[in-house]
This record gives sequence, structure tokens and C-alpha cells, in this order.
Amino acid sequence: MPDHSIPPYHSAEGYRCDLPLEQVAEALRHNGFETYVVPDASRAKALFFEIVAREQPASISWGGSMTLDEVGILRALEEQSQIPVIVTGGSALSPEEKLENRRRALTCALFVTSSNAITAQGQLVNLDGIGNRVAALAFGPRSVVVIAGKNKIAPSLAGAMDRVKNYAAPMNIRRFADIQTPCKKTGRCHDCNSESRICNVWAITEKSRPSGRIKVILVDESLGY
Repeated sequence: MPDHSIPPYHSAEGYRCDLPLEQVAEALRHNGFETYVVPDASRAKALFFEIVAREQPASISWGGSMTLDEVGILRALEEQSQIPVIVTGGSALSPEEKLENRRRALTCALFVTSSNAITAQGQLVNLDGIGNRVAALAFGPRSVVVIAGKNKIAPSLAGAMDRVKNYAAPMNIRRFADIQTPCKKTGRCHDCNSESRICNVWAITEKSRPSGRIKVILVDESLGY
């Protein structure tokens, strides 16, 4: 099992932001994001499938996310057969197939993912490895659903970027036994040149254009990193 411990000065508690979720939701709505606040992961999952039923997308895909795993959305999508799903990961696909499906996902009808951080001012802040997740968030899929726990809230853009670099990324890299980066050992960013680096493409989404294209489900629980 990978070691998920992290130095206490970079603990989740150090990045906790206790803003009321409805206050963050109002900031997101002001920026054109269709936004919901739900009490738990179970309600987030139900709401996601309500959106799917409303929009009847011709295809669905996703960007890699621990949050989606924890909410149970990925398994539910793979188990249903009504809507074609573009699978972008898993042991059943070769590296070439994964890459090709990630390209195909950029033109799916509905894309679901999480966000590495969300600011109190209503911005989505993401840092990606190869860019497929942030590319789909920015353009391509007709509709995007972002599901994020309350632990992802940051007081400012600078605070969000610090959280991503010095907490979320080091924690996420520890899930992969075959990847070695300096942050995996120390729990903080070294701005490294590692070929395995997962921090390569920033995306700061200030507004949803068109308004409502990006839907944000804020969950009153801690989910993912």
C-alpha cells in the first residue's frame, strides 16, 4: 500500500477554509456557473443523474478524480447501458487506447470531473498532468458537471494554487506506486523536472461561458484531495 502520510505542516487541516458553502455557491452563480449545494455524497450522486436525465446526453466521459470514485459515479456510469460512455482509464485499456479515448472525450456531450480547488470568489482552479481534464473543462463537451467537497474551498486564488501545489498534488502522486517525484517524498512542491510530474497545465476558470454550461455541485463533506 502507498504511504499516504504527509508532514503535518502540509496537512489537510492547514488548508481548511470554513466559508459557508452557500456563500461560495452565490459567488459561483454570479460567475455563470449553475451551482447546487448538497449535504452528502449520496445526494451529489443522485443530483448528477438528475442532470443526466434532464439533458439526455448522447455520450458521457470524465476526467480522473478520486471524488468521482468516492461518490460512486464512475461505477454507476460503467454499469448503466442507456448512454454510451467513453472510458478513459483502467487496466482494460492500453496506454494508446487511454490516450485516444481522452481525445474522444473532448467532444462528448457531457463531461464530469472534480476541481482541485474552488475560490471564495467563485473560480475553479485546476492543475493537470497532460491537460485532457482541463481542456474538456474549458471547451468541447456541451455540458460539464463539477463535483467538489467542502475541503476544496480556498479563501483566494493564491491560497487555491498553494493548496493544489503543496497539498493536493503531493497527496495524489502517492496513489501511484510506480511514479517517483520529489513531492512524493517531502509532501511539498519542488517545481521539479521529473518526467513523471503531474503538475503541467494550469486552468483557472473565472466564468462559465456560455452561462450554465458548467454545473458545480458543492458537497458538505470532504471528498478526494
